[in-house]
Amino acid sequence: MATVELNGSAIVDEASFHVESRRAFGFPESYADSIDAWVDCMSYLRDDENMTKFTLKQNEVLEIVITDADKMKAAVPDLFEEIAFCIGGINERYEDYGDEPALELVLR
Repeated sequence: MATVELNGSAIVDEASFHVESRRAFGFPESYADSIDAWVDCMSYLRDDENMTKFTLKQNEVLEIVITDADKMKAAVPDLFEEIAFCIGGINERYEDYGDEPALELVLR
């Protein structure tokens, strides 16, 4: 299982979330620093689109670990919930295409 860590204590607003996501996921220069762009990039984990530094195999899962998740949740509760919601939606998208879910959210 591939793993990536987001530093929850560094995420205090949407802008810092995108900075941390760029660092952790290796998004392309064209990444638009928006939730829609984040979802788009995370939807190509099993393709050769180079939208992240990860290319997952058929049934492989990317474990997204948010360290200091309690600090992120306290600082940006709406964003925290939106990210969890988006991960669920991305997994549904994979299932709609006949694939296994690709993401797992782990809070530490």
